[in-house]
Amino acid sequence: MPEKGRPAVLVGCGFAMLSALRPLRHRNYTLIWSAALLSNVGSWIQTVAVGVFVTARTHQPGWTGLVAAAGFLPNGLLSPVGGLMADRMDRRLWLFLTTLGEVAFALALTLLAATGQATPAIVTLLVFGGGAMSAVGFPAYQAMLPDLVPPGELGPAISLSSAQFNLGRVIGPAIAGVAIVAGGYDWAFGINALSFLAVLVALMLVRLPPTERPKQSARLVERLEEGFRAVVATPQARLAVILISVVALTASPFIALIPAMALKAFASAEAGTSVLVTAQGIGAVAGAIAITPLTRRFGRRRLLFADIGALCVFLGGYSLSPSLWAGAVWLGLVGASYIGVLAGLNTIVQLYAPPQLRGRMLGIYMMALGILYPVGALAQGAIAGRIGIRAMTAIGALLLLALFVGLLARKVPRELGGDRSLPALPDQAALRPEAVGSPRTAVRVQDEKSRPAPPRA
Repeated sequence: MPEKGRPAVLVGCGFAMLSALRPLRHRNYTLIWSAALLSNVGSWIQTVAVGVFVTARTHQPGWTGLVAAAGFLPNGLLSPVGGLMADRMDRRLWLFLTTLGEVAFALALTLLAATGQATPAIVTLLVFGGGAMSAVGFPAYQAMLPDLVPPGELGPAISLSSAQFNLGRVIGPAIAGVAIVAGGYDWAFGINALSFLAVLVALMLVRLPPTERPKQSARLVERLEEGFRAVVATPQARLAVILISVVALTASPFIALIPAMALKAFASAEAGTSVLVTAQGIGAVAGAIAITPLTRRFGRRRLLFADIGALCVFLGGYSLSPSLWAGAVWLGLVGASYIGVLAGLNTIVQLYAPPQLRGRMLGIYMMALGILYPVGALAQGAIAGRIGIRAMTAIGALLLLALFVGLLARKVPRELGGDRSLPALPDQAALRPEAVGSPRTAVRVQDEKSRPAPPRA
């Protein structure tokens, strides 16, 4: 490249990265983002500590998958209920109450570990309880995001939220290793309990615009069905649910099996787990920050295709890594592509969900991820005990590639955005409640709204 062209490229890259950080200009978003970062650091400290605790006590990949599933399975079971509550209650109040529930389970885990009463079974049950509180609260957090930033910055806000989550993955494991060595597992669990205080304080300080909530006369089941019909009637949201289901079943279990990979493949439990989880987090943070400029450059659909293909390749490289540090490099690349898939699909649901149905549609999206990820983790953990963790990881990557190419690649609609800009918010009237009652009607109304107006005489 000529010398004169390099400054222009650097300036362009700088502006692209700054555009990804624009949501942090808004006070409400910064408050929630910062508090969530501290909380996620604590959550990752506990996640690593729990994984190491169970792996060290049992030496069974199946138990490692079980405790990971216990923390994530409630997302599949309870996310629709959480989405319903997010549409029915004040979202800030609901998130405050569910965070208090997470504090209670984290404190119970701390006390049991400190008194020596924690067993793998009890730890798994408490992790399940904390996961249940998170599952019913997280849709409210997601549904709040469009109220924290202008519509044009929703995509970058979601990407930054993904970066924040994975930045916690970078910081948390390092602190977890120090906490376990210095004070034991109870220190790690106690730090997590304290970290939730940041969320509680931020929720008391944040100011949200008043939201008009119509009186709900329909029964609980009917309102849940309304959310399912809205997902079916919205091609973009329907596709996002299908894709996240495939990814969750085939690729996502690598997260739960990181402690098993560290122990079985690299003969390093505590230190190896921290290195691998941190590497994945670094890659995910870098990938999340790059999403906004890459989407503007290549379009949402092309970027999603590229991320899924890269995820398959990088998982294969991770499974064949000859050493811990080589595995860390590959896992960093896995983290970057994986967060691209998750953030991209989540943004699609957020962009095309009407405000009055946003919580329920996000709950259904998270339900698909929450059910199939633990199912995949349990299945792959059990199979890995027989054929080896490396072979199982490679098979998962091949399954994702085969399912995506064979079943989904030809069905991805152009509505994902083949252009080089972030798609604009759709006309919310296209999915008004009366239209949602009939999927065909909703799709027809949306199509009519998108047609160009006839030329004037």
